[in-house]
Amino acid sequence: MYFSIIIPVYNRPEEIRELLESLQCADYAKDYEIVVVEDGSTITCKEEVQKFKNALNISYYFKENSGPGDSRNFGMRVAKGDYFIIFDSDCIIPKNYLNEVESELLRDYVDCFGGSDAALDSFSDIQKAINFAMTSFLTTGGIRGGSEKIGKFQPRSFNMGISKKAFLASNGFGNIHPGEDPDLSIRLWKLGFQTRLFPKAFVYHKRRIDWPKFSVQVNKFGKARPILDSWYPEYRKLTFFFPTVFCIGLIIAIVLLAVGRFELLLCYLFYYVLLFVFATIGNKSFKIGFLALIAVSKQFFGYGSGFLSSFIKIHIQRQQPEQAFPELFFSIKS
Repeated sequence: MYFSIIIPVYNRPEEIRELLESLQCADYAKDYEIVVVEDGSTITCKEEVQKFKNALNISYYFKENSGPGDSRNFGMRVAKGDYFIIFDSDCIIPKNYLNEVESELLRDYVDCFGGSDAALDSFSDIQKAINFAMTSFLTTGGIRGGSEKIGKFQPRSFNMGISKKAFLASNGFGNIHPGEDPDLSIRLWKLGFQTRLFPKAFVYHKRRIDWPKFSVQVNKFGKARPILDSWYPEYRKLTFFFPTVFCIGLIIAIVLLAVGRFELLLCYLFYYVLLFVFATIGNKSFKIGFLALIAVSKQFFGYGSGFLSSFIKIHIQRQQPEQAFPELFFSIKS
């Protein structure tokens, strides 16, 4: 196998530098290429990429802005490899990553895989708190943390691989964002391809976002899910409703408190204590434990409110997704 690493980037030259520095330390002995796709950035990373020309087999392309999915497709079309590995620009790659991927593919080949993400000690406290919210089994069920079942795994595009054969058969990512990852996974399943989690092929996902940006991000995640459910009703799950139910339940618990009923609120308090304990122990920091409570609250209320508004518009009012939420769709230009 010849790997082609595809990295879309938008106005993040400093992230590309850190990512390429980590790849420069890779202990993979075989040749591979790196394809950086600049998605119409006004602050380009071309100069940063040039600094690594002598150390890495790297190419740089600039295109009009059309979103991360289309930029990944562009990169895969111009790449030379027969297996593509896709990273977000805010990832840092462990030196043994490519060896782990090759080992898994040789042991039990699949045409599409996904890996989990973790936090480095150097990450900020907020980044670590958000990482906990996104990866803990207490919040997402560990989907991004590696505890989701290994078979029938839906890879996330911050850390995933897809064969050239599967890419050509599926035409790659669609124009929805976020939501392009599960959309591609389901289309691959329908074409007969398999996906799998590679537990040891993790990346350090830096997520350069603050609280407001995190709220917007998870709100978009929530909006995308009912759209995907309308496209692929056979893959709906009751668990998709949990964040919305959580938020409504908390509001009800507070209302009940006003009439002297505190049982439901005690359940929520118990859950938040669990979050605090696990986040504190996992990060060895009381501060991150408290910040994790903020992150999880923003995650649930952002996703839950987005899911509810989308469910009403898509499944009850029967609006077309592109008209109901135009901010979730890019125009394909490449």
